[in-house]
Parts: sequence; structure tokens; C-alpha cells
Amino acid sequence: MVALGAFIMALGLELFLVPNNIMDGGIVGVSIITSHLLNLPLGIFIFILNLPFIFLGYKQIGKTFALSTGLGITVLSLTTLFLHNLNPFTQDTLLATVFGGMILGIGVGIVIRYGGSLDGTEILAILFNRKTPFSVGEIIMFCNLLIFAVAGFVFTWEQAMYSILAYYIAYKMIDIVIQGMEESKSVYIISDEIDEIGQTIMDRLGRGVTFLHGEGAYTGNDKKVIFTVITRLEESKLKTIVSEIDDHAFLAIGNIAEVRGGRFKKRDIH
Repeated sequence: MVALGAFIMALGLELFLVPNNIMDGGIVGVSIITSHLLNLPLGIFIFILNLPFIFLGYKQIGKTFALSTGLGITVLSLTTLFLHNLNPFTQDTLLATVFGGMILGIGVGIVIRYGGSLDGTEILAILFNRKTPFSVGEIIMFCNLLIFAVAGFVFTWEQAMYSILAYYIAYKMIDIVIQGMEESKSVYIISDEIDEIGQTIMDRLGRGVTFLHGEGAYTGNDKKVIFTVITRLEESKLKTIVSEIDDHAFLAIGNIAEVRGGRFKKRDIH
């Protein structure tokens, strides 16, 4: 799956983005700029510039991660070399931005979901995060803003803006691939009518619930708390169930990237 994700990313780069001077962020973005300036194939620089980060990943994260990342970067480099001389799918800049960003995001999302990485920026950000007050996301954002600023001088500012749009589309596609289309959600409910709410969720949503025991910090009273996992499509119905039974109930809903095991499988309700 890591190799497949790398292959898909290469399609997005060489058949949509690179021929139209649209960039990705991170080390791949630096590779695109270097390839353009030296007039050499992109795959060479993707491989060479990422080598130090594979080693860092081995030291800081682990052997399995380094091997998966090494495999992904090797496949990405070889595939971009193979596709380098093919004609692009489109020369319309907006179409290339949208579809290139989508394909890129799908490829990167598959690689991340199966334990690899195709860009050394994340590894670098993890290292800097330990020595600076900035989060990993903030460091990656700063690096990419710097890269896109350089792209404005190397290409044009219009191409740099298209690159930012492609990067945003890819970012959203990565979320969809990693979280899945249904996007599971965790739910915590605190109410005086907890038993009725729990039974109604099981009857009307077909979802299992777990009762947790808590204690109010202010009152010291014992509280029963419902924990359950639903999909995005069931969120509205759950809110309706809770408000119908207890309009003053405390309800907290959060996103979950992955759910495994237990009794998450939905049972029939009709």
C-alpha cells in the first residue's frame, strides 16, 4: 500500500502539477524548484534530498517507519523518472491544480495510513518540536510558506498561489483518506436521564453504549457517563435523541481517525 500510494502521488506530480509549474510543499517542493533550475529530472532530487531524513526517521521514530518511508520515496522517485517525458493530462492551470492536488492527497494519505511518509519535512518538524515552543503543524506550515515564497520568485506569484491551492486540496484529501469517508466520532453524554438515553441510542441507532462512572468536581455527586462511537451520518439523529429526552444534557462529540475491535459494528434496527 505504501508503494501504491507513492505511485499515485507520482501521477499527480508528473501528469498534472510539475508540467504546469505548480508545486507541492516540503522536500518535494524543494525538489521541484531544484529540478526546474538545473533542468534535471525531478525523481533524482526527491531521492537525494530525502535520504538524510530517512536516516533521521530511523533514529527518531523506528526501523519500520524508516523502511516504509525508504520504500515509498524510492517508488516515488523511480515513477517520476519514468513519467517525466509523458505529456500532461491538461494544460489548464486550474484543472491541473484541482485534480493534481486531489491525486497527490490520495497518494500521500494512503502512505501515511499504512505507516510511511513521502516527505522529510514531518521528520524535521518532529525534531525541531522537541527544542522549540512551536508545534509540529506550525513548523511544517512555516517551512511550506517559505518554500512557496521561493516558488514565487522562481516561477511566478500566480503559480505560487496555485501551488498553495493545490497544497490545500491535497491536505483535505489526506484527511479523507486517513479518516475514511464515514469519519467515526466519539460521543460522551452526561445526564440525569442516562439510562433512557443509552437504551434509546441502542434501539434507534443500533449502536452499543458503555456506561462510565464519574464524579462531579464541584458537587462531589456520582455521575454516569455514556460513551459511544457513531458515524458522521448518525450525528444529527443522536443529537435529536438526546435533546428529546434531556434538553439540558452535556454532550461532547469528537472526531476519531480509526476504530477497531469491540462492538462498533452496527446492528440492525429495523
